[in-house]
Amino acid sequence: MTRIPALFSPSETLNCGQAFRWQQSPQDSACWEGVAFGRALCIREAGGELELSCSQEEFESLWQSYFDLEADYPAVRAELSSLSPVLADASAYAPGIRILRQEPWEALCSFVVSQNNNIRRIQGIVERFCQLFGEPLEGGKRAFPTAERVAGLSLEELAPLRCGYRAAYVLDAAEMVASGRLDLERVAREPAGFGREELQRIRGVGPKVAECALLYGFHKTECFPMDVWMKRAMKTLLPGLRPEDFGTNAGLAQQYIFHYSRRHPELFSS
Repeated sequence: MTRIPALFSPSETLNCGQAFRWQQSPQDSACWEGVAFGRALCIREAGGELELSCSQEEFESLWQSYFDLEADYPAVRAELSSLSPVLADASAYAPGIRILRQEPWEALCSFVVSQNNNIRRIQGIVERFCQLFGEPLEGGKRAFPTAERVAGLSLEELAPLRCGYRAAYVLDAAEMVASGRLDLERVAREPAGFGREELQRIRGVGPKVAECALLYGFHKTECFPMDVWMKRAMKTLLPGLRPEDFGTNAGLAQQYIFHYSRRHPELFSS
């Protein structure tokens, strides 16, 4: 067990639509359980501290980076808050949100199946995906299936996921990554513009999915996923501001706005 100061909020970070393998424990609502990079973790909020079910070595080698704990989020919040009173309210509403540093293939694949889906349904698809095709881990958990494993599957084998037309997109993404036609390491190295073009070569991947994958899987924090909901939120809450106005912190601004809007539907009642 490792204990650290409560530098972020698991409930705000893990339930805001950027990752789909984290769930509150049925036995303890203060505990969040999940898997990342082939490691299972329970993280619990307790008296101003976070308790993580891992060694200090594992925390330093994996989870500290995964939860982006070395970044100065209070300074970023202050900078974003200066741009708009609404953004100040949104960041104050969920100050514990951090942008996770997820495994690129997992983030890409997860957002491919996220299209025209709600968070609960995406979580179900991802969980079935891992249970059917992921390598077993201790404690009954499963790793996220590798691109190489998925590339060898058929549409018939993916049918139990119940992800519909998205199954063909998942296979295309897996085949491109497994064959090297899509180099995820290069996408990580190059500017976001390169990644936008590369990821949209995948069947079914448009600007929004590419932007999500770049933000949550490659930590391209200047990316700002836009869908119909976010366009409405920007027009209603932040008229005159554009995603590029948020600079290198645009991705965090998007998370604040998305979470705030999702929890305050009354702001959009006519």
